Amino acid sequence: MEATVPRPVAARVPSAVMPWVALAAYPVALALTVAVGTGDEVNGPATMLPILVLALPGILLPRWPLVGFVGLLVGVVGLAPLNISGLVGFGQAIVLDVAVAYVAATRSRIATAGAVGTAILAEGAAATIYASNGNEYVNVLVALLLGVLVAWLGGTALRQRRDYRAALLTRAASDAVTTERLRIARDLHDQVAHSIGVIAIQAGVGRRVIDTQPDEARKALDTIETASRETLAGLRRTLVALRRSDAEPATTATAGLAELDSLVTTTEAAGVRARVRIDGEPRVLPPDVDLAAYRIIQEALTNIVRHAQTENCTIIIGYALPELTIVVSDAGRGGIDSGTGYGIPGMRERATLLGGHLTAGPREEGGFEVSATLPLPADQA
Repeated sequence: MEATVPRPVAARVPSAVMPWVALAAYPVALALTVAVGTGDEVNGPATMLPILVLALPGILLPRWPLVGFVGLLVGVVGLAPLNISGLVGFGQAIVLDVAVAYVAATRSRIATAGAVGTAILAEGAAATIYASNGNEYVNVLVALLLGVLVAWLGGTALRQRRDYRAALLTRAASDAVTTERLRIARDLHDQVAHSIGVIAIQAGVGRRVIDTQPDEARKALDTIETASRETLAGLRRTLVALRRSDAEPATTATAGLAELDSLVTTTEAAGVRARVRIDGEPRVLPPDVDLAAYRIIQEALTNIVRHAQTENCTIIIGYALPELTIVVSDAGRGGIDSGTGYGIPGMRERATLLGGHLTAGPREEGGFEVSATLPLPADQA
């Protein structure tokens, strides 16, 4: 599964546009503050030109926050001797605070601490110029320090949010990899275990009768060949699926209940006759449900062939809405403990992943039974 995180509104704006917007907005804001400030202290273009020049380092903030911060810091120091209106001084300080936020959001804690300390010193020195008396100096200094504090907290919060989001994406990717590994392990186990069990039994039969009953030995070899080819084809399908990128459409068919007859034939070749009963009207199943149903039956038959020591078993498939039911039972010696292998846990995982459940254990009348319930989607039900 693929984890998606909504993109912030700012992320939808091309990165190349942001610096130019900031560059245009900054001198405009300064011009407005000058217009409503003490006009006598401003000499028109002679003053606005230095303001524009001192704003240029703002372009560097998105790509080189530290360099942009130093440039704007020079602007604060360079603009102060012009003794422009206090509103302009505050505008310059606000832009420096934005640079502090940029550094806090994108750089290390050491760099952030240096930027915060330098901004405090620079704005504290500027406050002595903009304040006309001691009381005003304290008020201006407190306002400037609060601006730096808010910028630092805001930038730190943005950095923590970004780090948290990155951690979530990393964990989601790791979980997806783990889930895929488990799925591949289940598929390989189900594909190989059944066929290897059949091959082992038929090889033993062929070895015992090769001298006395060559025809039976030939049948055993034919069964081994068929099982081997089917396993090889299944492994090839798995490898093709693994090599296929997410953008490519699936071109290989997955196993499903349509192949149940072939599975029953292979099981009978291993010495266990399987009787199949269908309850309800068969219908086309979703691929994941179809595959899970087939693999559960396949693993149940594999366990019967290996451990039940019986010649007969029963497969019941129920299409009663709103779920698909599967029961595989035998009258053998009771099967195996669910803790001795991966087969039963794998079957249970397949059912659980689809929102169903599976039970496996000895029957009261003898033998072993696997019972699974797989929910069907609403449109199927």
